[in-house]
Amino acid sequence: MIIQLLSYAGTVLGFIFLTLSTASGLYYLSELVEEYTEPTRRLLYRAIYTIIGIYVLLLLFDGFPWLLTAFSIFTYVVYLQNMKHFPYISLTNPTLMLSCVLVLINHYLWFKYFNDVDIPPQFRFDPNYVPRRRASFAEVASFFGICVWFIPFALFVSLSAGENVLPTHIERKKNEDGDGAESSRGVRRRAKGLAKIVIDYIREYFYSIGKLFGLKDSKKDEGLLL
Repeated sequence: MIIQLLSYAGTVLGFIFLTLSTASGLYYLSELVEEYTEPTRRLLYRAIYTIIGIYVLLLLFDGFPWLLTAFSIFTYVVYLQNMKHFPYISLTNPTLMLSCVLVLINHYLWFKYFNDVDIPPQFRFDPNYVPRRRASFAEVASFFGICVWFIPFALFVSLSAGENVLPTHIERKKNEDGDGAESSRGVRRRAKGLAKIVIDYIREYFYSIGKLFGLKDSKKDEGLLL
C-alpha cells in the first residue's frame, strides 16, 4: 500500500518538475529569439521548406497517402504566411487563427492514420494480402516531433504579440492646470515573446493564488525594502 502511495507522489512530483523544466526552457528560448531575431527567421524559413521536402519524400518512397500529405503541405504553406511579419503578430490575425486550427486537424488526421491497423473487408480472406507495415513508436514519435509539432512550437516560442511592439514614447506636456500629461509617439518598445507573455501571465496567476493563502513574493518584498 505504501509503495503505491509513493508511486502516486512520485508521478505528481515528476509531472510538476517536468512542467517547470518545460516552462523554463520556453522562457530561455524566447530570450534567445528576442536577441537573435533575424537568424531565427532564416532558420524557420529553411525548416518549413525542409519539412515540405520530407513530406514529398515520404509520399514517393514510403507510400504515404497523397491526400493527407497534400493537406499537410498546404498547412505548412499557411505557416509560411505567418513569416511575412515575423516576429510581430496580432492575436486576431486570420492567418494565425487558421494556423492554430490546422495544427489540431493535422495532428488528428495523422494520429488516426497511424492508429488505423484494420484490414479492409475485401482482403480479410485473401491469403495473398500483405498488411500495411505498422510504424514503430520511435518512427511515429519522430514523425510527429519533426513534421507535425516542430514548426507550430517554434512559431509559438518565436512570435511576439503585436500589442507589445506598438510605437510609444512618453513625453510630458503641461496642460492648462499645470499637471503633467503623457502623450505617445515615436519610439518602439522592445518586442516581448508570446511564450514569455503566457508564462508571465501564468506565473502572476499563481502568485495571486499564493497571496490568498498568505504567501509572499520574497523578491518583491526585497525590492520594497531597498
